[in-house]
Amino acid sequence: MKIYIGSDHRGFYLKDKVEEYLKGRGYDVENIGPDNYNPEDDFPEFAQKAAVKIKTSDDQDPRAILMCGGAQGMGMAANRFKGIRASVVWDTEEAKWTRNDNDSNVLCLPARIFDKPEAKLDLYNVLDTWLETPFSGATRFIRRNKQIDEV
Repeated sequence: MKIYIGSDHRGFYLKDKVEEYLKGRGYDVENIGPDNYNPEDDFPEFAQKAAVKIKTSDDQDPRAILMCGGAQGMGMAANRFKGIRASVVWDTEEAKWTRNDNDSNVLCLPARIFDKPEAKLDLYNVLDTWLETPFSGATRFIRRNKQIDEV
């Protein structure tokens, strides 16, 4: 599984934690930026990079993890692309269901929640749950995902 990670300035330091954790777990991770902290950068640029990377990847199950202040902006921007199913997730329950039911391929994490020191364990549990939960493949979920892509 290839994982692309990106953030805006608000998620910049969280991105470093996520990258270190994923690489430590043996995942193939590509940091799509930013490379330097810039308080003037904008999240749509990085959501677009992630969507294009996923859509052009040769990997069987490419995914992205995007971070910004509340994660909503990243999710809205990424979901503009056909075939992208970005989900804003703040706990393991949401991580599980967005994979099982929606076959989410982009995880959007709110830095306001996860960049706090006390949220470290929660962050790793959310990442593991989202990465390890398979899509159920239920007919109704396949049908619904197809309907989203037809919009």
